[in-house]
Amino acid sequence: MNFGPVSRQDSLQLKGYRHACHVMIYAPSDEKLFGKIPVRYAVLMQLRFDGRLGFPGGFVDPADGSLEEGLNREVGEELGAGLALAESDHMCTHACSTPPQKLVTHFYTKKLSLAELQDIERGAVTAREHGKEVMGLVRVPLYTLRDGIGGLPAFLSNSFVGNARCQLVDALRSLQLVREPWLQLAIKHSHR
Repeated sequence: MNFGPVSRQDSLQLKGYRHACHVMIYAPSDEKLFGKIPVRYAVLMQLRFDGRLGFPGGFVDPADGSLEEGLNREVGEELGAGLALAESDHMCTHACSTPPQKLVTHFYTKKLSLAELQDIERGAVTAREHGKEVMGLVRVPLYTLRDGIGGLPAFLSNSFVGNARCQLVDALRSLQLVREPWLQLAIKHSHR
């Protein structure tokens, strides 16, 4: 699928497109892997029913009053958490008209405390869609191990749904969660 950027406002005027909203939940972390490697941030993604990685969220239903209402409903179903995501959490929008469907993806980011993020992780196993639509949550390793492959490069070589990989990389870059030279090396060594 080829996704191209479009403004949130313009995307709402498109006819015949389905809208999907997803959110990257993240938190600053002072944790260290093996007591040495700084984690810096905890970033949540999920393993989906189709074996691909993606972000919590999904399609907005006609009954949803807004994009954010649809996203909050989906997040509640998948994580069991009420995050109260708002338009101010919106990061970017992309449209794709490649068959089989016309699709607009809206991407949001939400910064929490590490304790709040950990509460979401614990509660997700009791969510309505756990074990059905969502197989589990995963944290994105934002470091690269000495071998140059382990950590973020290996993570980026996984299979992602739609434009989730691009959304992840763009969010890491724009929120400055990973330094640009490290991000470029991770992308290069991800074998994609």
